[in-house]
Amino acid sequence: MPEAYRFVVCPACSLRFPGEVGVPCPLCKIETQLASERCAEPDADVSNSTAPLSLLLDNVRSVFNVGSIFRSADGVGAGHIYLAGIAPTPDHKAMRKTALGAESWISWSAHKNGAQLAEELADRGHTLWALERTQGSEDLFVAAPKRPEGSLVLVLGNEVAGVDPGILRHCERCVHIPMRGSKASLNVATAMGIAAYALC
Repeated sequence: MPEAYRFVVCPACSLRFPGEVGVPCPLCKIETQLASERCAEPDADVSNSTAPLSLLLDNVRSVFNVGSIFRSADGVGAGHIYLAGIAPTPDHKAMRKTALGAESWISWSAHKNGAQLAEELADRGHTLWALERTQGSEDLFVAAPKRPEGSLVLVLGNEVAGVDPGILRHCERCVHIPMRGSKASLNVATAMGIAAYALC
């Protein structure tokens, strides 16, 4: 039977939120009442891309960013996530909480040295693209149709320092998301979701 999600309402202040009937309102501490409920959507059919996308997260330090990336990677059907340097693994409780179980479906591996890993992946025939604004980087949406037929590894770097130059040496392309506002970049997890769907 599909799981039901309940939305309750406080009879005193009208705060409405998902929860169990009778749970105290966080504002008034009054017992809540059922407002509505819905059944969970069925799991989507999984269809993997004929040209698989993998991810290399080099020194992405935030457990919440990595957890969010796992969830988006599952949504796009990514094949593997390489966690390099100080990137947290699913062994971290907060990462698993953010990933919402996606860490159980996507294969992953941990590596101490992202530059060595990038060299090994390139030697094994993988094409590496870095999601990084550089002097010669291309607009992601212009580059995406030129995506190679074989295995593509999308590289994402540290939230502050970006992608290690030792990894960039092994990347065939650097691509960036065009920015329209005052900031030069997006949160790494948000950027990954945009890029992964553009490439798939």
